[in-house]
Amino acid sequence: MKKDIIKEIIRNFQTRDLPIVHKRNVSLPVDAGKIVSITGVRRSGKTFLMYDTIQRLIGNGIDREKIVYINFEDERLNFKTEELDSILESYRELYLDTPLKNVYFFFDEVQNIPDWEKFVRRIVDTVSGNVFITGSNAHLLSSDISTTLRGRSINYEVFPLSFSEYLWFYDMKPDLYDPAGKARIIRHFESFLWNGGFPETLTLSEEPRGKTLQEYYNVMIYRDIVERFSITNLGTLKYFLKRVFESVTKPLSVNKIYNELKSQGYKIGKNMLYDFLDAAEAVYLILPLKKFASSILKQELSEKKYYGIDNGLLCATSYDYKNDYGKLLENLVMLELRKSGKSIAFIKNGKECDFVLIEKDVPVRLIQVCYSLSDNNTKTREINSLVAVCKTLKMKEGFILTYDEEGELVEDGVKILIIPVYRYLLQYA
Repeated sequence: MKKDIIKEIIRNFQTRDLPIVHKRNVSLPVDAGKIVSITGVRRSGKTFLMYDTIQRLIGNGIDREKIVYINFEDERLNFKTEELDSILESYRELYLDTPLKNVYFFFDEVQNIPDWEKFVRRIVDTVSGNVFITGSNAHLLSSDISTTLRGRSINYEVFPLSFSEYLWFYDMKPDLYDPAGKARIIRHFESFLWNGGFPETLTLSEEPRGKTLQEYYNVMIYRDIVERFSITNLGTLKYFLKRVFESVTKPLSVNKIYNELKSQGYKIGKNMLYDFLDAAEAVYLILPLKKFASSILKQELSEKKYYGIDNGLLCATSYDYKNDYGKLLENLVMLELRKSGKSIAFIKNGKECDFVLIEKDVPVRLIQVCYSLSDNNTKTREINSLVAVCKTLKMKEGFILTYDEEGELVEDGVKILIIPVYRYLLQYA
């Protein structure tokens, strides 16, 4: 019975049209000879990245019959570990004359199956070197890969659309030197700042977009966190995540939240709150930012900030964000830096700097984010703080990213570039 369902799923995928795939900054190798793993938050485009890879394989002359795509969240399957071999058996029965070594396997959300990594390793070791997997749980997938699949895989992270990908979605070629084109970029940036970059939501109007994003959030809580991490204290989890979202852009104090919960009569250990934090990070609901330190050990032990995975998700789950432009702008910059793959941290040692870009353990760029410098006190504070950090790190220039203000100045021998975020993302990122 299970084989009949698997055969139907294999054949249905091989005969149906693939959806239109929009351009992304990530492109998977088709001849890596290793397991290609794709991790990222739900609905960020991992499956469509698989579709893009499949379309390129077909374009290179690979027959559709040599491509197997299985979504492990398909409720018809409900696999047990010992049943995974039925995938290979079903394919053999469908295509007696096709050697499995020539088959490309695409396994979507594979981490739902216990001991999946042993099955995938056996395929790579004995059957086919063409295996692609996705997962929405970074910790689970990476820990499995680092043990059972060490040296046999390469990983790609996928996030909601970056600003450049967002413009590609609307078939826009960024041109900041054309007045009409620049005006369109600014309009799109304003929408991107509030609505975020989850691909499915971009064509929706405000009300259905908000409901869709709220549903994403609920699925992440109930399916990705509660079910996978066997969490029973749902009320405490929801309160904790609400407080984490409220603390976005600021160092997070788990101890403070713990004391709040105790004062309200919640009976919970502090370690459980750290487990909640790890779970939220594992499913990409939040992204950590470490404090810059002189050693890896100090950096690991230092306080952290946490940022939301998407501005649209923040706005859909908390009305307060719709009016907090500065927090949204900083969250967006953090996301864009992370999406670009750069190593980043924040600085807090008397003077503060929102982001420091690091290459080979050496700071190479300092970035402050401030929605507006129109207030003289704000401008003085931001400039003085950035100059102080530049001098401490012996750097000759720093950036202040704003919503729409720009300029250039020299303060105490340090060059300060004031640039709108949209321009920075298109010209400097």
